[in-house]
Amino acid sequence: MNVGSEKQYGGLDQFRIIAAILVIAVHTSPLLSINEWADFTLTRTIARVAVPFFFMCTGFFFLQKLGTDRTRNAYLLKQFLWKVGKLYLLSILLYLPVNVYAGYFTDQLTVFSVVKDLLFNGTLYHLWYFPGIMLGVCISTFLYTRLSAWKTFWVTMLLYGIGLLGDSYFGFAQMNPYVDSFYQSMFTLFDYTRNGIFFAPVFVVMGGMIANTRRRKKKKVAPYAIGFVLFGSMLVIEGLLLHAFQLQRHDSMYIFLIPCMYFLFQLLLFWKGRNRPALRKLSLYVYVIHPLCIVLIRAAAKVTGLTWLLVENSLVHFTLVTVLSFVLSVMAMKVIQRFRGGKPDQTGRAWADIHLPHLQHNVREIQRVLPKECAVMAVVKTQAYGHGGWQVARYLNKFGIDHFAVATIDEGIELRKKGVKGEILVLGYTDERRIRQIARFKLTQTVVDDEYAQKLNSYNVKISVHIKIDTGMGRLGESWEHTEKIAAMYRYKNLQVCGTFTHLSVADSLEASDIEYTKNQVARFQKVIEQLKEKGIDPQKLHVQSSYGVLNYGELQYDYARIGIALYGMLSKQGDKVKTSVDLRPVLSLKARIVQVKQVERGSAVGYGRAYTAQQDSKIAIVSIGYADGVPRMLSQTGTTCLIKGKRRPIIGSVCMDQLIVDITDMEEAQRGDVVTFIGRDQEEGITAEEMALSCKTITNELVSRLGERVKRVYHD
Repeated sequence: MNVGSEKQYGGLDQFRIIAAILVIAVHTSPLLSINEWADFTLTRTIARVAVPFFFMCTGFFFLQKLGTDRTRNAYLLKQFLWKVGKLYLLSILLYLPVNVYAGYFTDQLTVFSVVKDLLFNGTLYHLWYFPGIMLGVCISTFLYTRLSAWKTFWVTMLLYGIGLLGDSYFGFAQMNPYVDSFYQSMFTLFDYTRNGIFFAPVFVVMGGMIANTRRRKKKKVAPYAIGFVLFGSMLVIEGLLLHAFQLQRHDSMYIFLIPCMYFLFQLLLFWKGRNRPALRKLSLYVYVIHPLCIVLIRAAAKVTGLTWLLVENSLVHFTLVTVLSFVLSVMAMKVIQRFRGGKPDQTGRAWADIHLPHLQHNVREIQRVLPKECAVMAVVKTQAYGHGGWQVARYLNKFGIDHFAVATIDEGIELRKKGVKGEILVLGYTDERRIRQIARFKLTQTVVDDEYAQKLNSYNVKISVHIKIDTGMGRLGESWEHTEKIAAMYRYKNLQVCGTFTHLSVADSLEASDIEYTKNQVARFQKVIEQLKEKGIDPQKLHVQSSYGVLNYGELQYDYARIGIALYGMLSKQGDKVKTSVDLRPVLSLKARIVQVKQVERGSAVGYGRAYTAQQDSKIAIVSIGYADGVPRMLSQTGTTCLIKGKRRPIIGSVCMDQLIVDITDMEEAQRGDVVTFIGRDQEEGITAEEMALSCKTITNELVSRLGERVKRVYHD
């Protein structure tokens, strides 16, 4: 069980910058004025790893999201295409002036040529990447969700092989007139086989396969380093031989590029370091902007009469284009960030960062271990355990989650008013006099016993309900022993029963007696279901497991699983052991700000009740968060720490309603305005919600659910 950790792909993020520089090299030939063969080796063989690397990154992160739910897969694909499509459109608009200057819009321009460029070639030479990755992901997704991973790989390898004869090995295709005719016909549809049909799919699939196999296997770095050196050398030799015999039509696709990329990508996964989203954006900006920089440098060279230096000296030309590309990219990122409002919270006193991609990841992990036909019912009660109810539910709606559970009718109404789609089950009791609101907002009400069912039915308003059976929890629900009363609850004409459920009281425990108790609960539930069926009653959709029910009793086969705390990347208690291995990532980080720094002398009392006395001359920070924001008052009495600039600092004195105090003695760098992290990561250090809950002698469910309205939720997607 891996909870509270985020997988680190610093190597991938940092190599993106190297790959972006290699792409610039391909388009500027930095060694050409020094030695033609050296330049060919760099730009036409070594640098050819750049674009396949980007393809593999996409496959690595996208294909592992896919599951057996075709509706959800279709949504994820649509989301991906929309995102990349917008980038492609903006890039086309950016390069319209360049196209005009280059004479693109001439008499030879036809609807066919425009469509061909838009779908395959790109409207400027480097923009082919966008339709390439879109088409490549479509093909890969179609195959990956219908065939086994290895069959998908071999199909895409076949496509790659066909493309190979239209690229680096075109000389062989020309030896046979029929084969040559076939390729010439293809080249009327697109100019190169280096595209989304032949080139991209195999690398996208390789990325996805690596993502799914690395989950299960711990490997050593040495074999991958050896493999990369070996096949990298073979790639260079292959490229030089093909060039020497002049077999290429283009030079993007090589036989040894496949194993070389496999070993390179695996090697980069051993390159540990923090994830750096900024580098991902920067590499994308550089990729898009660098041809514009080539134009600007050449224009400047022409105006200044320095073409001999700025263009004809290929190394200088490459260096200037690279520097300008990065400078303009950084400037563009800052402008766009400012246009979007900059960092989400520059002045807030206390806030919670909600990392929505982690939420999506957790759903994916849970779906991975659920039985094939079991759907996630997301529990979003109590403002989604402090994460924001409708915000979380609407985000989950986006990738196919359409079953939700709340505690009260008002929580359900809020979700509906905010546009949440799908079934919303009210788990708690609702006064029967509000039945018309249940119907109006299309909520599903839990029926807790036969008496309540009679009252609801008497209003002559048709509503959807789930029947709850108490199998040993001792809370809401008709006792499992009252078979006739339970059966009667299905026969009221105004109550449309859509499901039947129970709740496990000790599913979080692996003690032998608790396991036995849980199995007894399940057996009691099954007995009731069988008795209902014997009476000709259809109990409809069944659900028993909550988060721990899935993690410890994943073998149970039901229609829904009510996922609460695990959805948000947490377990209830630090050190909880579960049977099922899942990689959960915390969705919430809790932060506040230093509002004052002051010196206190030895012997001085700090806070209410003089709860803390300085044992030496000290420095303290007053932080803008307190128990009214949901921070437990006892926090300072248990040796709990927070993070300032990546360092753990003790919370001292009594936690006040609106502030608390932190000892920052010997931290010269701490100052007013600095961010203080209570839950989450700061540099290399981290504090989990489980850790804080343990120090307060409570569970994470209570801790995060108590976060107050004054704590602003900041959503990151």
